[in-house]
Amino acid sequence: MKEHFLLHQLFNQPHLVLPDMLHEAVAWAGRRMGVQLNQVNVSLPAMSAAAEPRAEVAQVPSAAGGSGVAVIGVYGVLVPRSANVALCARQASYEALRTALNEAVADAGVQHIVFDFDSPGGAVTGCFELAADIRAARDIKPITAIVHYSAFSAAYLLASACTEIVLSQTSGVGSVGVIMKHADFSQQLANDGVAVTTFYRGARKNDLAPEAPLSEDAVAVVDQRMDFYYGLFAGAVTEYRGLKPEDVRATEAGLYYGADAVKAGLADRVEPQQQAINRIAAEVAAGRSKTTPAPRRRMVAQALAMSMATQL
Repeated sequence: MKEHFLLHQLFNQPHLVLPDMLHEAVAWAGRRMGVQLNQVNVSLPAMSAAAEPRAEVAQVPSAAGGSGVAVIGVYGVLVPRSANVALCARQASYEALRTALNEAVADAGVQHIVFDFDSPGGAVTGCFELAADIRAARDIKPITAIVHYSAFSAAYLLASACTEIVLSQTSGVGSVGVIMKHADFSQQLANDGVAVTTFYRGARKNDLAPEAPLSEDAVAVVDQRMDFYYGLFAGAVTEYRGLKPEDVRATEAGLYYGADAVKAGLADRVEPQQQAINRIAAEVAAGRSKTTPAPRRRMVAQALAMSMATQL
């Protein structure tokens, strides 16, 4: 049953993820079911049940070494719950990230929150809710998104809700778009001499059934659904980043790197990860010890930056 559940999560569901990542996930899940679903030349290693990937659980952050800065890692494909699906070696769930965020906001010892991003995006479900929570939290404490090395689609939606987005010259953001796949197995079933009959009530109940070609009505329903989620995505980025709606849509789900991301308004500054860490540590240290002599303040900032670096 788990293999069928995986395909349910992948097909006929809108996703905020890079197309290549979705291609690979579909090919992997298809192989688990013994169905050839490769759309591109994807090489998938053999995987035993014992080696099956597991979703990572975000650790509740603590202020590193008393630095006052909490670092929350956002790595791999994003899923609603860690127990939902395990498609790859690195995953993060919206629920675990929310737990980490709430803990950091409630921690009186944390003055600054950092989300460290390296993700191609992921599920629609749960993403907008977490982004709204991040946006609300930034009114309580400053939140910096450090893109090291990618924050695409769903990951970018989360990053856009932060106070500031920092990325290195080779790191990328964007992919403000929605993607969905449907598999039509009708020809394969016909070739195998299999006829599937489905009884149902409610005109939309059997939309997107894999054993038959899509009807025009079903396509229209899907298009409406995709427009809805695309509007939510573009609208959220418009609000969180203070951009014009037409400028966000004009990106056409493109990927932006380094200075081009800043020019497009999708990021705030180009800064190497370690330099960003040093800056944040120094700002927190300065706020904590305004009466401390300058040489001592520099030493504290350097020590805190080194402590933070071990988290990333």
